[in-house]
Amino acid sequence: MPRTPTLDVPDLSGRLAVVTGGSDGMGVHLAARLAAAGAEVVLPVRNRAKGDRAVAAIGDRVPGARVSLRDLDLSSLDSVAALGATLSDEGRPIHLLVNNAGVMTPPERRTTADGLELQWGTNHLGHVALVAHLLPLLVAGGARVTSQTSIAANRNGVHWEDPGWERSYDGMRAYSHSKIAVGLFALELDRRSRAEGWGISSNLAHPGVAPTSLLAARPEVGRSRDTAGVRVIRVLSRLGITGTPESAALPAVMAATTPDAGGRFYGPRGPGGLGGRPAERTPYASLRSPEDAARMWALSEEAVGVPLSV
Repeated sequence: MPRTPTLDVPDLSGRLAVVTGGSDGMGVHLAARLAAAGAEVVLPVRNRAKGDRAVAAIGDRVPGARVSLRDLDLSSLDSVAALGATLSDEGRPIHLLVNNAGVMTPPERRTTADGLELQWGTNHLGHVALVAHLLPLLVAGGARVTSQTSIAANRNGVHWEDPGWERSYDGMRAYSHSKIAVGLFALELDRRSRAEGWGISSNLAHPGVAPTSLLAARPEVGRSRDTAGVRVIRVLSRLGITGTPESAALPAVMAATTPDAGGRFYGPRGPGGLGGRPAERTPYASLRSPEDAARMWALSEEAVGVPLSV
């Protein structure tokens, strides 16, 4: 088994962190690293049983960890709004938000509860709505928002003419589209915060390649068996060519905790960005246009129906 790279994480005592997608894969490791640094971690989950197992696993790894569950289905804007209302009622400033959850390449076009293409609706718009609903708490906490993109954002492009893939569907291109959208929005959030004085910083990370559940059997995306791709990735991970779920979490941990960082991009620094130690990286060409980012911001705000303003 490849050795996990080391990463020094600053003391997070007294900080409240919200991590989506923390019930399995690299999300559990990400949440555990934040908890080990002293943060109190909230895991919004779709499946409470998986969430309970994740809390137990984190507790075994980090004795005394403060981790709790909330309910969230990112493929339902009503569910996102309900989580926003729950956390707003609790009234605690949020210091760290990690938009980590996602789905990948349903073999056929599937839709969210709101009729949105599943990857566009879950990976991107669900997180946009979450940021919108939590914005007052993020401002109150002077929060760091970290969004998880993918090396797939370095391929294909934004499907501007049909963002919901209603006229045609290509699973991999739709995935790239959703992850480019994540990246454009994350970097625009940092620009808007600086311009408007919100006090939020926003960074972007990608995990490289690792054997997580993204390409495994997932009935909720219409995939009844593991893909050939994930079987290959498991072998490459054991050989140390790609990362592990634990090492894949580290770029997002770095993005979430590096002091005074905003508008930056982090990923593995190994060959091809597949694995290796986390480091600051140059944003992909698809993420560099402020004009595209502003256009994505407006498109996303209209799609979720929640204003992105303080």
